[in-house]
Amino acid sequence: MCARRNAPSAECRRPLPRLPLPPMRRPMRIAASCNNNNTASSSNSSSSTNVVHNKKPKASRADPILASLSKNALRMSDVQLLHGPHWLNDAILNFYFAYLEEVKYKSNVDFLFVTPEMSQCMLYMDDKELHGLLVAQNQALRKPFIFMALNDSHSRDRGGAHWSLVVASRPDKSFFHFDSYGGGNTNCSLELINNIKDVLDMQHARFRGMRCLQQSNDYDCGIHVICMADQLTDYVNRYDSVDGVQPLHQDVIKAKRNQLIKLVASLGQHI
Repeated sequence: MCARRNAPSAECRRPLPRLPLPPMRRPMRIAASCNNNNTASSSNSSSSTNVVHNKKPKASRADPILASLSKNALRMSDVQLLHGPHWLNDAILNFYFAYLEEVKYKSNVDFLFVTPEMSQCMLYMDDKELHGLLVAQNQALRKPFIFMALNDSHSRDRGGAHWSLVVASRPDKSFFHFDSYGGGNTNCSLELINNIKDVLDMQHARFRGMRCLQQSNDYDCGIHVICMADQLTDYVNRYDSVDGVQPLHQDVIKAKRNQLIKLVASLGQHI
């Protein structure tokens, strides 16, 4: 495993072990469309930052929509993944990153949140496409902190098995990678970083694989990404830096599924 919980330094000092990844728990719905109309989430979007509940996608009796933020809807089948020992799909991570943007950090102009759908697209875009995508966000090219949820899929159309978190930090002049499963997503994170660093004008930024709490099973990687996003955004809000953030505690991971269920229920009251 990558780290002890009380390690004095957050950064890994030795190579992470490569562990076998679990089989995909559920197909991701990332295949949507990789175009500039499907933009990343920005905490300084020019559109309204209020909770928006679209009429599309349409609810069905078999699998009704329980909550929605902008274009990110959670159906009953998605929320059921939170009730048991299940791998989280992209719909849940898309929804939570939209929540960070539109609710929790709607007044923060320093953060950009990139959903799994968009990080997957960014792996395959050329510089022109990436520039157009990021320019669509208000000052996105100059955001000090960019949080990207990353999956290990190597296809636009097929889902992978593992989630991790990449953070681009201009103040730290670094790309940070947080991986709860022995560095299994390191190669994918490097592919993403190499594809976006020129457009972000961060060619000389360091790659830093970070010491973090390791998951104790084969399905909690998505929960780890969500909890780490929470911890990082809170830490950065106070210190204007990613450097120095400490690993999560296991109690945070254990409590998060119930917290997410309550969050969905609260936001679902507006539908």
